[in-house]
Order: sequence, then C-alpha cells, then structure tokens
Amino acid sequence: MTPNSLHLKGRARGRPLAVAALFLAAFMNLLDVTIVNLALPVIQSELRATPTQLEWVLVIYVLAFGAGLLPFGRFGDAFGRMKLFSWGIIFFISSSLICGLAQNVETLIAARGFQGVTAAMMVPQVLAIVHVLFEPEERGKIIGIFATVNGFGAVAGPILGGAIVSADLADLSWRPIFLINLPLGLLSLLGALVFLPKMPPAHKQSPDWIGACTFVSIILGITYPLVEGRALGWPVWCFALIAVSGILAVFFVGSQLKRAQKNLLQLIPASLLRDKAFLSGLVVISLFFSGVSGVMFILAIFLQWGHGFSPLDAGLASAFHPVGVMIASSLTVRLGARFLAPRLAAGAGLLLIGMTSLQLVILMSSGPFSVLDFIAPLLLIGVGMGTAISAMFQSVLLRVSGPDAGAGSGILQTFQQLGIAIGITIVGQIFFSALGQASDPETFNSAASHALLYSIGVYLLLTLIHLASLLKSKKMSTA
Repeated sequence: MTPNSLHLKGRARGRPLAVAALFLAAFMNLLDVTIVNLALPVIQSELRATPTQLEWVLVIYVLAFGAGLLPFGRFGDAFGRMKLFSWGIIFFISSSLICGLAQNVETLIAARGFQGVTAAMMVPQVLAIVHVLFEPEERGKIIGIFATVNGFGAVAGPILGGAIVSADLADLSWRPIFLINLPLGLLSLLGALVFLPKMPPAHKQSPDWIGACTFVSIILGITYPLVEGRALGWPVWCFALIAVSGILAVFFVGSQLKRAQKNLLQLIPASLLRDKAFLSGLVVISLFFSGVSGVMFILAIFLQWGHGFSPLDAGLASAFHPVGVMIASSLTVRLGARFLAPRLAAGAGLLLIGMTSLQLVILMSSGPFSVLDFIAPLLLIGVGMGTAISAMFQSVLLRVSGPDAGAGSGILQTFQQLGIAIGITIVGQIFFSALGQASDPETFNSAASHALLYSIGVYLLLTLIHLASLLKSKKMSTA
C-alpha cells in the first residue's frame, strides 16, 4: 500500500461510494455543457435574448470552466483537494439555483459564468482524489469507469434536455435543466462528506495568483471581442483587446519562466512552455474542438426555429453524435498508444466527410426534415471524434514528463474548452449573420450551410496536416 493510501486501511468498502460521489459531480458538469443547447430556443423566446446573448449562455460557462481548470487544479494541491471539491459542489448547487430562477437573460449569463467557475473548482479534484484513493494497479479500471460516465453524460445531455423542455414540468419550461442539479449535487456532497477521507494539501507552496489572473484575462480578452464583435459592428477596441491579450500572453510566459528559475510553483510548467511540439499540439486541439462545438450549437436552433422540431426530437437527432463518439472510443481504447498518427488522420478525415455530408443533407433537402436524416452524418462526426480524441491527447502528452503529467493534462483540457468557446462564437457569428431577420426554412438552410464551411475548412486542414505527418513518419521509418 502506498503512503498516500495508508489512511484508507480498513475503509475499502467505502471507496465505491466515494468514487460514485466524485463521478456524480463530474457527470453534472458534462450534463450542464450538453443539456443547455436544446433549451436555447425556448430561453430566447421567454427571456427575449438576442443571438449574441444566446452565445454567451453557452460560451460563458465553457470559458469560466476552461479558464479555472489550471488555477483550481493548483489550488487543490495547495489548499486541499477535498476542501475545494466540497466547496465547489456547494457553489455549483447555488449557481444552478440562480440559473433556474433567473428572470432575465443577463442574470442567466452571470449565473452561468459563476456555474462554470464552480465546476472548475470541483472537476480537477476528481481524478486527483482518485489518484490517492487507489493503488496504481487499480487506477486503470477506475479511469475506464470515469470515461464511461463521461460518455453517458454526453449522450444523456441532449436527450434529457429535450425531454425536460418538451415535458414542461410544473409549467417551469426550461428551468428544470438547471434545477435538476440540486438533488444531484446534494447527493454528491453527502457522499463526499461521508465516504471521502481527510486529505492534507499535496504541498505547502503558495499558488501563482498573478499567473492565474493573467491567464484568465488572456482568455477573456480573446473571446469577448469575438462574441460581441458582430453585434457591435467590430469597433476598434475589439481588435485592441485581442492585441492586449497577446501582450499579456508574452508577460505570462515570462513570469512562468522566472518562477521556474526561483523554484516556485508554476501554473504551466516552464518545460512545457519551451516545447514547441507541445504548444503546436495545443493549437491542434483547440482547432479540433472548435470545428464541432459550433455545429452542435447552431444545430439545435436550426432544427427548432427553422424546421419546427420539438426539443425532444432535436435532442434525439443530436444524440447520434455522442453515440458515435462512444462507439469509436470503446473500439480504439484497446489500441492504447499504438497507431496514433493513422488514428489522427482517420479521425480528421471522418469528421471532414461527416461535416460535408451534413451540409449536403441540408442543401439537398426537398421537404421537411426528420430525425432519420441526421443519423448518418452525425454518427460519422461522432465516430471521427471518438477515433481521434484519445490519440490526439496521447500524442501531445507523450511530450510531457512524469512530474508534469497532471499539469499537462489540465492544460490540454483548458485548450479543449477554449476551442469549444471559439467554435461557438465563430460558427454562431457566421450563422446569425447569414440568417439576418429571416425565419423561412430556406434561409435557415442557407445560413447553416454557410456556417458549416468553417468546420469543413478546419477538418480539411487537420486531415492534410495529419496525412502529411503520417507520410513523413513512414518515409523516416523506411529510410
């Protein structure tokens, strides 16, 4: 038994319930990322939200979550993982209640931002606590269960969101999609308090407060102009804010390198900041996730506003995407770290075919759509994602040394969330600009087709990059 788990001797029976409490919290986070899409048209109608405000309902959560992952991961090490996990759940429940009771879209957006921050408090602690609870030989099985829970959350989100909004429970319309977190969160908190042992901080060093604030400022400085730019007519300050974010990024890198020289805790390890291959991998990850996130955002609006789908039917159509992810992930997990380059090329290629197929379905339709029309393209998109995600993360993390593995994984997740936010903003900008004030199905088709060009372009670029990398590696192996 490792020193970390000595204090668990005699409490092995409680570990499954402790893990259930941890994974329930992670499930809530994933549910909140996916469940809201299907409620957006109803939220727009009831709260009179603008298209830009609808983007913010999604983007602010993803941004707050992504920006908080790294700082709160480090704060958990410094102040105690169990403490941050418990307070994260309490605040997550509180923010969910505010979302469910919001009487205007501004309150909803602010509460969603708060909700994203609280999710960032609890989620990084989940696998960190699992690392302490279980011996090395046990962790593989537990992490496999964690992946299954995540997959279930991704599938359940669209279906559950559509079903809740369609059911209009107690005349509450969209509000139960947030209020459902109250019983789930209380159950997770109770399980954590009863079954999780006390855990001292992993180290005594003070976290990098300046780095954390700078990092958050960089992310907000890039995304805020992208979301608001179209509605405001792209004023000069939008471009100035992006330029300032670039300057802050240079300052951030310099501060991290200086902290490394002084042997102080860094938000991003200096060794990773010096690794060009690791940094280019982060760019690829952001691009990869930006291509699909925006499509899932506009698809819910396209189906409900443009073609009269009920929230439940729109949810059923959208669910084929995560089903495809689960199918491909379950098949490729057996490959481990083998065939990474072919899997990346195949995944990007399948996503390119899936996005092109979705565009053709929309453009060539001669009558009303049905759920069946979207099965093949969304399954292809999901299979492409499931084929590439694991290989992409592994190929980047191969650059990370053992001591930096936790930080490296957190950085990847942060840039994943950043890519999701950027994708929603770019694809949303294209879609709503092409749509204008029109409401006829033909204009919706045209707007969706224009928006899909971004995703098609992204996956064409990534397919070419990965094919070139694959050919280069083959030439090197035969030389």
